[in-house]
Amino acid sequence: MSLSIGIDTGGTYTDAVILDAQTETVIAKAKALTTRHDLAVGIAEAAGRALADAAVDAATIGLVSISTTLATNALVEGHGGRVALVMIGFGEKDLDKSGLRAALGDDPVVFVPGGHDTHGRAAPLDLAPLEALLDDAHGQVSAFAVAGYFAVRNPEHECAARDLIRARTGLPVTCSHELTSKLDGPRRALTTLLNARLIGLIDGLITATRRFLAERDVDAPLMVVRGDGSLVSADFAALRPIETILSGPAASLVGARFLTGRDDAHVADIGGTTTDIALLDQGRPRIDPDGAQVGGHATMVEAVAVRTFGLGGDSEVSHEQGALDPEIHLGPRRVVPLSLAEMLFPGQIVPHLKRQMERPLPNRLDGRFALRSGVPDRFAGGLTRSQADLLARITASPEPLAALTRSTAELATLSRLAARGLVLLCGFTPSDAQHVLGRFEHWNREAARIGAGVVARQRDGYGRPLADTPEAMARRVVARLERLSAERVLEAAFAGDGLTAAGLAQTPIVRRALDRQGGLVRAALILDRPVIGLGAGAGAYYPAVGALLGTETVIPDHADVANAIGAVAGQVRIIATAEVAPSDTGESFVVTGALSARYDDEASALAAARRACHDLADDRARQAGAATVSITLAERIDAPVVDELRRFVGATVTATAVGRPATR
Repeated sequence: MSLSIGIDTGGTYTDAVILDAQTETVIAKAKALTTRHDLAVGIAEAAGRALADAAVDAATIGLVSISTTLATNALVEGHGGRVALVMIGFGEKDLDKSGLRAALGDDPVVFVPGGHDTHGRAAPLDLAPLEALLDDAHGQVSAFAVAGYFAVRNPEHECAARDLIRARTGLPVTCSHELTSKLDGPRRALTTLLNARLIGLIDGLITATRRFLAERDVDAPLMVVRGDGSLVSADFAALRPIETILSGPAASLVGARFLTGRDDAHVADIGGTTTDIALLDQGRPRIDPDGAQVGGHATMVEAVAVRTFGLGGDSEVSHEQGALDPEIHLGPRRVVPLSLAEMLFPGQIVPHLKRQMERPLPNRLDGRFALRSGVPDRFAGGLTRSQADLLARITASPEPLAALTRSTAELATLSRLAARGLVLLCGFTPSDAQHVLGRFEHWNREAARIGAGVVARQRDGYGRPLADTPEAMARRVVARLERLSAERVLEAAFAGDGLTAAGLAQTPIVRRALDRQGGLVRAALILDRPVIGLGAGAGAYYPAVGALLGTETVIPDHADVANAIGAVAGQVRIIATAEVAPSDTGESFVVTGALSARYDDEASALAAARRACHDLADDRARQAGAATVSITLAERIDAPVVDELRRFVGATVTATAVGRPATR
């Protein structure tokens, strides 16, 4: 018997399944809290319990695969290591393109003379500005990102910068040509920056998983799910962590297909931090041709066409300050639910909440706490004095925000520390609301109920409390999450139809349809396919979502671990491309991408491009962990006939390598 272990590390839970690969049967499953300070703890608890429940020998495990929302959540919440960006051949104005300056934040950037033109010819390279930066880099950054002008045509300058950085610092370096063969330099630089920012995060996940497997004597290949749903070896993923953004959503689509047998569906996976909504089309995930967009960043990573929203069971609950009839806001920030915080830190949440309830007047900071996250000190580089001072006052135990912060400015500083992942915030969430209503029972219900009462005491613009009872407040929060979830499914469906105008799901006609309002015009919405709800909270929220949308809702068995199932149900898939174009003189043909060379005629250039793509795809697929590889070639030739003469403009050759991962 050959068994597989699937593991999914999410923002709140780590899930594990034991799957019989031959019968496609779930043998055992388990969940544990994700332990961000040491991922190995949560992985060991979930996977260890699943192995114990399955009562199987370690020698029967032939494959281990992990999916994760860690990279997705990091981009949504703005977490990750501090990175130095090296721009070769670019200028200051290029930071204003593709959202690069906003993504960079206060991380350092250095501009290096050099780069190439569209035919791969080099400008003079001067690494002196980079050398000056390296003198002060120790302790200030955790990784480097290198992007060169037209580096996809000729990567030699990126490679020279990479080699210098590694020799001088020993820190991880990501080069843009390693991640994509597409043009658009600023967007390529953005993708590279985000990749470098995520290296420590994904490396920690892989290291934690390997540590657990070694402790349990499991000697099997370790794979990671990429954003397009395919699998790659852990070593392959460690160098390209950006490709694991949307790993969780991609795995959920594979898992949804596996669990339901439905070929066409809207798949909504609600976690603690985010809700991911994507489409199954003819049994396969729909891929975004423009690249993954997560947390406001438009990357060049090929991934599922998923809409990721900062909406989950652990979304922070707030309301419109000063509004006469304030709307409840959820997210996009994740906080530790009060019920969970009390379970993790017994006696350190409830007493504070009780004292807050006893005060004559509510404080806007009531029900909110902060504590150190346990992130290693190396990720705390580059803090301002005010940030460092506030961080020094925060301990490893939750403390009320009113006691920690002394001004509105310090609240903003606290938010920046939380965005860096250095501090965890605690507060009332939809998960707490479900505990109040008795639908969830796994954490501390008393903390949830008192927390709901604290939130209910907050005032609207008339001076009235937001709700009369904790239960009424909880129902209001749950109803808000259900309504927002329905709107998000609609937004994703509109986007799938190419209707991307902002706010379509909030237009008066759509609101009338969702609210079932009467009138001279009655509106109704009909989705073309059912909604598959996944995630531990799907059963609590998505039946109501389906009712709002007037469509069938499918909550499959094992919906709570669909990502972990999808992690081992996929296959390796690698794509290599090459571009063929006339040279600047028109006398030769230039091949770039998988190969950099010149040829005397079009036929020779195309033949060389095909060979290069085939060999590169095969090689990378085997590096990515495929046992056997099947390769298909495709090409697109742009050669219009003008005045009865064929004029070759260019061609793109693509090789796709597919194979199941090797097992022990």
